[in-house]
Amino acid sequence: MPSPMKFGIREIDNGILLLLLLIAAGALAGRYCHIDVASIQKALARLPAAYSVGAYLVVYVVLSFFVFFAKDILWLAGALFFGPFVSGACITVAETINACILFYVARSLGRAFVDKSLSGKYRHLDARLGNINFAWLFCFRVAPLVAFRFLDLAAGLSRISFKKYMGAVLLGSWLRIFWIQYILAAVGKGVLTDPTVVAGYYLRHPALLGVSLIYFVCIVAVAIKLKDLKEKL
Repeated sequence: MPSPMKFGIREIDNGILLLLLLIAAGALAGRYCHIDVASIQKALARLPAAYSVGAYLVVYVVLSFFVFFAKDILWLAGALFFGPFVSGACITVAETINACILFYVARSLGRAFVDKSLSGKYRHLDARLGNINFAWLFCFRVAPLVAFRFLDLAAGLSRISFKKYMGAVLLGSWLRIFWIQYILAAVGKGVLTDPTVVAGYYLRHPALLGVSLIYFVCIVAVAIKLKDLKEKL
């Protein structure tokens, strides 16, 4: 009969193992699962307008949760079919739902193991992450340097409170989403084959480039913060 302490450690190990398996399964599914923009658009076009939005929202939540890298195709398909504003609103709602789920999955399966395993400077770093300024969390959600999925999982594994993280999700995600959806709706499918179309669009719309510079400043700030965190590891 194992002691209660040993039994608890085994449960924690099983939890972190399950979390790692879920992440690996999502990454592999994203690599081998073929999702076509045209097929998604055709499927939505068969539905009445009143149902297409709901169907897109459900498909986004389910598919992007299990297939981590499906969201890129879903973002483009949504922008082309609904336009930037409706697709942006749907994606914002879906990403909020996924953020709640992934945060609690990581917190339930992995946080206890992380807390028990850390020592020395890593425990100090964990404490610093738990007290991270809300402005930095907001910037992490706005800047497209780290995928939403990995931010959600990392937040769940850290000491960051659910209330603080969800505040950043609600206030920051839509800025990133609507900015990207606006560009995708403008340049269309060409972004998949020719990345220069985005640069060309900016050159034709200098006012948008000026607004985007503010966004790029946020990206640079997040990159510097990530480098600082990496050096402390």
